[in-house]
Amino acid sequence: MVFDNLWARHWNEWMTMEKPNVFAARLDRTGSKWSVGPETNIAAMLPHTADPLTRWSVDDYTVSPAGDNMAFVVRPPADNMTWATNVDIYLASTKHGSRPRLLTGQMNGTASAPTFSWDGRRLAWLQMETSGYESDINRIFIYTLATRKTVAVAYDWDLSPHNLMWSRDNKSLFTVTGSKGRSLIVQIDALTGHRRELTTTGSAASIRPIDNQSLLFVHSDTDKPADIHMLNTQSQAIQQLTNINAQTLRSVHLSKAEDFWFTGAHGDKVHGWVVRPFGFNRRTTYPLALLMHGGPQQASTQSFSHSQWNPNMYASAGFVTVVINFHGSPGYGQNFTNSVRHKWGDYPYVDLMRGVDYVTSRMRFIDKTRMVALGGSFGGYMANWINGHTDKFCALVSHDGKFSTISGYYGTDELWFPEWDLGKPWDPAGRAILEENNPNAFQLILKRPREKDFRISSTESLGAWTMMRRRGVPARLVYFPDEDHWINRAGNSVRWHTEVLDWITKWTNTSAPYRIR
Repeated sequence: MVFDNLWARHWNEWMTMEKPNVFAARLDRTGSKWSVGPETNIAAMLPHTADPLTRWSVDDYTVSPAGDNMAFVVRPPADNMTWATNVDIYLASTKHGSRPRLLTGQMNGTASAPTFSWDGRRLAWLQMETSGYESDINRIFIYTLATRKTVAVAYDWDLSPHNLMWSRDNKSLFTVTGSKGRSLIVQIDALTGHRRELTTTGSAASIRPIDNQSLLFVHSDTDKPADIHMLNTQSQAIQQLTNINAQTLRSVHLSKAEDFWFTGAHGDKVHGWVVRPFGFNRRTTYPLALLMHGGPQQASTQSFSHSQWNPNMYASAGFVTVVINFHGSPGYGQNFTNSVRHKWGDYPYVDLMRGVDYVTSRMRFIDKTRMVALGGSFGGYMANWINGHTDKFCALVSHDGKFSTISGYYGTDELWFPEWDLGKPWDPAGRAILEENNPNAFQLILKRPREKDFRISSTESLGAWTMMRRRGVPARLVYFPDEDHWINRAGNSVRWHTEVLDWITKWTNTSAPYRIR
């Protein structure tokens, strides 16, 4: 492969000339037989680009209920694709073969989640407005097809919606948004922007309106795997429709999350929760496991995770498990999210240390001499950072964590992220910020690189591990050549948990209630 444009790879794949496109085709039925075609490549009607490796690529699309229009999401081909966050939405007819109409040309942020009203007259989508900032707040825009006018709705809202779905009567929108560690369903009046929270606990996902008063959605909580529920949007009554894991859960202990708030960096209130260990006895002391989320503009939620960061995995091994949504986390107002810019090693670190001090001072059953910290992506960076700034932890686990903000900049696939959050290495001001937030002085760390991760290159993990072992510090490298930024394969996930639990129980002198290896 030969590349001139920096958009050579993304997440876990190299750019090729094969790009996702969107086609429209007529579906006809004659008797018992169906026929399709002829098809029209809607994306092919966009302006021609000279570089086939960076040509138009359709990320998402939606079709109107009548099938006469479609809207699709594309990242415009350009030389700046790795440092610009401009993602557009186009509207096109599925029948006439006319050139798609750009709806977001006045905005340079990321557009996403287009959805047609049930009568097909309006299109709503989410829009970030700050160029270069991937964690900007999502605003809601509605386009009326007949008038070709676009309006913003609920522009005063300080939380960022994740997706959109129209009500059956076309009068309101439903969305899921993060709010104080939960993922809640919110109803928004499409005319006034008035908002109403329809759920209050746990995490909701995959909302689907059934009629004017009913929504189907998937709900989970820290102690409850995901199941399908029905919500009455008038009374807010919720009915659980499935209990898929009932048989399995009869022999599994899952602890609930217990919220706490404390004063963190900048004098702000910071939210966290504790998950108590299996067989908890207040008269016994337990080790502590601190879980640190990625981002930093992400948030841990009280949901049932199947990734490496389910707090009950560590509680089941005998740890009091602590989760903290430090500065940068969404769900606490956009200013709280924005505040982490240029402060990677500052505000989140202060929040985490103060949060640990808060729970250990109030929960006497925690053994402060037996604490570990674990994190992935930014959480892995924070594990590296902690390693050079405090000795209060017996062991650290860094999963996909940056070892160097300098080499990490040059090795990543999305340059807009480090450029906005920290700076450019060749710019004196940016270099100073990068160095100010550059982890150093490492000890007792477990690194787990992946060869197919283009977000955090495997050399970041190898670099930290090399420094540790060369200095004679106990460290373990666990390498998965067939994984990317996450652990996707079941067998690899078992191995990952085995290595991590073995490591943290060893260094805290903890006997898990089951055999780890």
